[in-house]
Amino acid sequence: MQKYDITIIGGGILGTTISYWLSTLYDLKICVVEKEHDIAMHSSTRNSGVIHYPFYLDSKRKKNFARAAFLSHDMWKILASENSIPWVQGGTIEIALDEEQHKTLEKYMVMGKENGLTEEDISILDSSELKKKEPNLSCYSGLYCTKEGSTNYGLLTKTISELSKNNGVSFLVKHNVKYVEETSKEVNLVFSDKSSLTSDFVINCAGGNSLDVAKKFRLLNGYSDLHFRGEYWVANSDIANLVKTNIYTVPRYTQFPFLDPHWIKRANGETEIGPNAVPVDSPEAYGSFITDISTALSKMTDIVTGSTKKLLLNPDFISLVSKEFLSSISKSAMVERVKKFIPAVKPENFPKRGTSGIRTPVISPEGDFVSEMIEVEGKNSFHIVNYNTPGATGAPAYSAFVVKKLQEKGILKQSKNQKESIWDFNKIIEQA
Repeated sequence: MQKYDITIIGGGILGTTISYWLSTLYDLKICVVEKEHDIAMHSSTRNSGVIHYPFYLDSKRKKNFARAAFLSHDMWKILASENSIPWVQGGTIEIALDEEQHKTLEKYMVMGKENGLTEEDISILDSSELKKKEPNLSCYSGLYCTKEGSTNYGLLTKTISELSKNNGVSFLVKHNVKYVEETSKEVNLVFSDKSSLTSDFVINCAGGNSLDVAKKFRLLNGYSDLHFRGEYWVANSDIANLVKTNIYTVPRYTQFPFLDPHWIKRANGETEIGPNAVPVDSPEAYGSFITDISTALSKMTDIVTGSTKKLLLNPDFISLVSKEFLSSISKSAMVERVKKFIPAVKPENFPKRGTSGIRTPVISPEGDFVSEMIEVEGKNSFHIVNYNTPGATGAPAYSAFVVKKLQEKGILKQSKNQKESIWDFNKIIEQA
């Protein structure tokens, strides 16, 4: 049986950046276990690629997400520059369609400054100023953020994994955790192929499966989760540059993870509209509503017996779900949403679907969507659950926060022999 000092469950952008910090700061035997045949197969690659800057994040309710996104921006930029990874900083305009939504933009200006942004980073433009910048955009006003843009998080994750491997980290793919035996001294992980390993400590950052993994450790049993597929349509060359900036809209229902479609300028040069938020049965249901019968039945049982069932009594939630299903079935329904701010678009301008992704928000025992990531300790484990957008943007700094937390708890000793690093750990922690 293989033995490790630290095992990280999840080979996505968070697990990989944690492995990088640990292997840079310590001489430990570390492995990353990933259930797929390669790393970064899911949300680390299947995302919009947008480089978020935290002007829209509540500095109190989403403090960790906001600080991590702010600090990570330049960290990713350095890595992208040194490795010829696309980085297009074209900016984002979050638009308001009326006076009421404009008030939200004014709140965003305050929140943005609380999160460290300056007036050079964000500014509010009225409709005439926006018409000069984007003649084909129609709205009441907009908040323009110069620092946002697009990159390829899948390539960034792969690059970090190579640096981790150079530091001695082992990546064990096709290792799906089936059972967990946690004692006061170590953790034994048994995989679906009957193989196993023992580790002194385990870090769970398994993305859409992180709550399921935590429950294998007998943690967070009062919590549930839901999986929402975000779908996109790719614009043809006739209209791809109709608007040259990322366009986001003020969300209508902030208590739910339903977003009005955006106009996304991807780093590869393509333009897409999306996403919607279609309920599906698993974090891998990219092409259908149901992965398989057993998965669907398991999820239905979880919904009717867990905290999620309280959402089914909320008429606003049920109404929104039905509209999201419609936007999945009908391209016209998706395009009609975009026409509200880019009137010239037509369904025939979007000939093919883009790459869909899945977000997995966690539901509290009270039946509410949890706004921040959840961090919980086991006997010899640390679990990060509900790590959602802008998680890809914030991964380098947040993973450093995790390592610092483990140091403060005495799980990790203070580092003495730090290897050469592309990022400065102490500098990030000082700014946290």
